[in-house]
Amino acid sequence: MLKQRVITALILLAILLPALFYSNTFPFTLLVLLMLTAGGWEWGRLNHLGQWGAIATAVVTLLLGVVSWQLGWVHQSHSVLWLVVGGAWVLGSVGLIKAGVAGWAQIPLFVRWTVGVLALWAAGLAIVQARLIGVNFLLSVLALVWVADIFAYFFGRALGLKFTKVKLAPAISPGKSWEGAWGGALGVLLVAFVWVWADGVAQASVSSFYSRIFQQGWWMLVVAALFMAAMSVVGDLVESLIKRSAGVKDSSQLLPGHGGVLDRIDALLPTLPLAMMLISLVQ
Repeated sequence: MLKQRVITALILLAILLPALFYSNTFPFTLLVLLMLTAGGWEWGRLNHLGQWGAIATAVVTLLLGVVSWQLGWVHQSHSVLWLVVGGAWVLGSVGLIKAGVAGWAQIPLFVRWTVGVLALWAAGLAIVQARLIGVNFLLSVLALVWVADIFAYFFGRALGLKFTKVKLAPAISPGKSWEGAWGGALGVLLVAFVWVWADGVAQASVSSFYSRIFQQGWWMLVVAALFMAAMSVVGDLVESLIKRSAGVKDSSQLLPGHGGVLDRIDALLPTLPLAMMLISLVQ
């Protein structure tokens, strides 16, 4: 299992890194469209729409991405959109987690399907716009999620339930502990300040997400980093809730050893639009 996981990760990196660092954003945008299409297909399956329903969902998601690209939306400012999407993620996720697994099934199918497709589209638009700002900016947002996940895993393994007596969300994701969440937040804080320092030393031509927030004060960076770390956990919990409701362990088996595309990008779905929202608010 570990060997398969490593091989898949290496193949994904071999595809992602050249597209990410290529001077023209065209290959990266194509890769994002492919990701959206795969995520749409998985979303249709998670909503039990059958084979053709999953394919139709993939097509709709792809078309949304292509239309946005063709209309030039990736080059336009969307401050209001990011505020709406960010607010929807914060308020909606609180309601979903409070309602629990059983509450998801009570939401009308069309509403669930539409919200999921729009969440994928918004994340796709956000990641392409982040790449247009610069590789340093996009990597700093991606690293936020990766670091939160890694630190949460090791802190959870080492300290889980040693300071608290209850899990983070036992009915949704029994493996997550409060200690892991705190560890993830600590990791994000450390990386945020190190990245700001590195930007200054390297005199980065394109500021990272952290440096742009830091311009408003160190306290603002602390608040933003903790908020983003929390929302990365929320993204993971929301997908876990949906998978439990659907009765599946993974969103698909498209990525051997890793599950599906949604399993890999669940924490990015809220954090990418929220990063764009925060940047638009401080500019």
